[in-house]
Amino acid sequence: MDSDGTQDARGTHANPVPRPAAPPERPATTPPRMPAPPAVPPRPGDAPPPPAGKPSVPHAGGPGAPASSAVAAWLNEPRAATAKPGIWRFGYRLPKAARTTERLAPVTVLGLFIPFVVALVLWSLWRRGGLPYQFAPLRLFTPDDWWWGGTIASPKNMEGAEARVVYDGVFFALLVLAMGRLGAWPDAVRHFVGRRPQPARALLGLLGALVALSFVFPTAFPGVGWDALPVVDPLFSLVALIAGGYELFADRLFTNLLYTVITLLVVWPFALVGGWWPYLKERLAARRAAAEPGTPAPVERPRAEWPELRDAGQHEAADVLTADVTAGRMNDVDCARVAHAWAAGRPDFRETVLRQAGAAWTHPSGSRDLPRRTGRHDLLAHQVRIGRWVAGERVPAAYHDAGAALGPDVLGTSLLAVGPSGSGKTRTLVEPVTEALALQALTGACALVAVSSAGSPLGSDSAFDVIVRIGDPSSVHDLDPYAGCDDPDEAAAVLAEALVGDLDTVNAQSAATALAQLLGPYRAVHGRFPPLPVLRELLEGEPTALSALREAVAGDEVMRRELDARVRQAGAPGDPGRALADRLALLNRPAFADFFGGNGGIGGSGGRPDSGAAHRAFSLRSVAHHPLRVRVDLPERGHEEAGRLITRLVLAQFHTVVRDAGRTHFAALVLDDATGAVTAGSVRRIQRLRSQNAGVLLSLRTVADVPESLHGPLYGAVGCRMAFSGITTWDGSRFAQTWGTEWVETTEVAKHTVFADQPMTRALHALRKLVTGRAVTTDAVTVREVERERWSASQLAHEVPPGHAVLSLTTVRGEHAPPLLVDLRG
Repeated sequence: MDSDGTQDARGTHANPVPRPAAPPERPATTPPRMPAPPAVPPRPGDAPPPPAGKPSVPHAGGPGAPASSAVAAWLNEPRAATAKPGIWRFGYRLPKAARTTERLAPVTVLGLFIPFVVALVLWSLWRRGGLPYQFAPLRLFTPDDWWWGGTIASPKNMEGAEARVVYDGVFFALLVLAMGRLGAWPDAVRHFVGRRPQPARALLGLLGALVALSFVFPTAFPGVGWDALPVVDPLFSLVALIAGGYELFADRLFTNLLYTVITLLVVWPFALVGGWWPYLKERLAARRAAAEPGTPAPVERPRAEWPELRDAGQHEAADVLTADVTAGRMNDVDCARVAHAWAAGRPDFRETVLRQAGAAWTHPSGSRDLPRRTGRHDLLAHQVRIGRWVAGERVPAAYHDAGAALGPDVLGTSLLAVGPSGSGKTRTLVEPVTEALALQALTGACALVAVSSAGSPLGSDSAFDVIVRIGDPSSVHDLDPYAGCDDPDEAAAVLAEALVGDLDTVNAQSAATALAQLLGPYRAVHGRFPPLPVLRELLEGEPTALSALREAVAGDEVMRRELDARVRQAGAPGDPGRALADRLALLNRPAFADFFGGNGGIGGSGGRPDSGAAHRAFSLRSVAHHPLRVRVDLPERGHEEAGRLITRLVLAQFHTVVRDAGRTHFAALVLDDATGAVTAGSVRRIQRLRSQNAGVLLSLRTVADVPESLHGPLYGAVGCRMAFSGITTWDGSRFAQTWGTEWVETTEVAKHTVFADQPMTRALHALRKLVTGRAVTTDAVTVREVERERWSASQLAHEVPPGHAVLSLTTVRGEHAPPLLVDLRG
């Protein structure tokens, strides 16, 4: 079906997508597409709003059709596919300073001609026999009877004469190779010719081949008066020496074959430089396509006309989409959603587009845009702009004043942001990233889980499909503490990480074992995991609860042994049960009485709600199967420790559910306040997220909120690091150690007083000192390379202006962006 199973009847799938609290009214069947534009206006990230009047619709699919809508202009805007990581690619142009770095330096240009002049001088001396010991190698490797006695190298017979010719050719070849290597001639040819587009590149290669052939075969070119280079004669002489005579040259076929081989050897380097073979194949393919009946000539189409669909033969679907884009019936979310469906290889792509046009594959919530946007987004490039890279002396030229942007390509390596309260972490980073991921979720390319700090929710409620307000009686949804797990060991590991993962006195493995010894028997009896209040009673060893459970599993020998083992360990030294129960007591407060299954809200296998539940249970495992937008609001009114426990629970569940195989969309977790959430187990799991198409954004006020033993592993686990203005030198030292050092060139100028020996010179120096007031000195300049920190702790603490941050990025492909200053207000 078109919905990919996300809009079918509820409960018919193993992991049905939960609906928003108040879903919009939707008809049972898809209505026919009307010519009037929909209620959702086009909202491209950097394009002006469309005109108020209805634009005229040009001929669908026609080349060069006018882009009469803002969305069409937004689609047609070029995006630099090869831009460096973190650069806003929408309309990006390489700065002039970066383009000038691609030019050859004057020293390099001079180095091309000096070896050429040296080669001419050496060849002239060789031709005149002016080099010392010039013929010593020749006499060493040839018989003495080829030369007249008492001479250096006077040939006595045919063999000596032909050997002289071959010897000259060998020296010429070695001279060309040596001078070309010394002068970097191949690099210069690739710089001036190899980067040019076709057919100019092929024509330059052809011109070079003709010039080279004129020096090899000057008699074949009328009007050429120079002598031939030693290429043909040495080869013919070598053949004569090997054959022992000139009989082979009587065969005209052999002679022509030899000339052909020489010509091909001369032309071959120029063919490679000019790219003749790829260009020839391209032209032949274009000619064959033009010769086929019914095949139109290839034209360069703008992106608003969906050229990738037309190249694949989907002309009808491309015409429908082009008409909708030009008429303003599609916004940027619709365009990105359809493009994502095409890239995903939907088998019913054509039929769905022809039936629903720009509304195809609408998000299960029915939304085609967010109610309000605060950031600048480019959904085709999957980026959100957060600021502007500040130009500087040590900043690469490609980043000078370019836009700074984030996307799944860098968030897939996870991002750690550190800055004090008031530095703008939430406003300039967390909120724009959350908004961008929510928009990408509407296109089907992303699933988002955002955990808001107490009292400061991220985004409006209508921007999310599921909102879990822990401790709020008006909350529609409850959070399944077991994340829909069916395996008791997996559920116990998740819960143990959340409850005692931050404690050094309790072993996480022992805690998981203790929980599994209770979860397994309870599930075997009741078919579901226990609510957290019941689990707390079992961990505390409440006699009534344990007796009832022991009687219920009396017939199951395996589960009875598990329960008996837990009973024996209860109260023993090192038993983690007491610590688990104490932590569960934080969630067993009156404010949370109706949550975590306290009022029957958690029941059934995998956390499905019982009938009559106060809140609908939500399992975080749904984000692994559907592009959902989920927000978890932490409790207020003095429940800070409970909020940290819930944050650890969400982080542990996220790490578990993203391991589900078959997921094609990106999964992201945004923690507005990660205080207390970073544990040894979570750091290990963060390192694996980049291979699971998932990422985490961690926001901290200070690194001191993380145990000191985890500082190094945490900075090593994340690929992106961001230091806001106002951090302390202690926090800055961690960033400085992580970013390391680099080699920089320094110039030191020392002034030395000049002491004159001659009376006249001393008099002139005294007069100069009297006039200028300074002694005569000379400058001693020392240029050297030293190793310095990219950003020192002092610089991060005192030199980062307000509204700025230092950001380093790593993509999932391994590309790096050095730590650079970002103006978050630009």
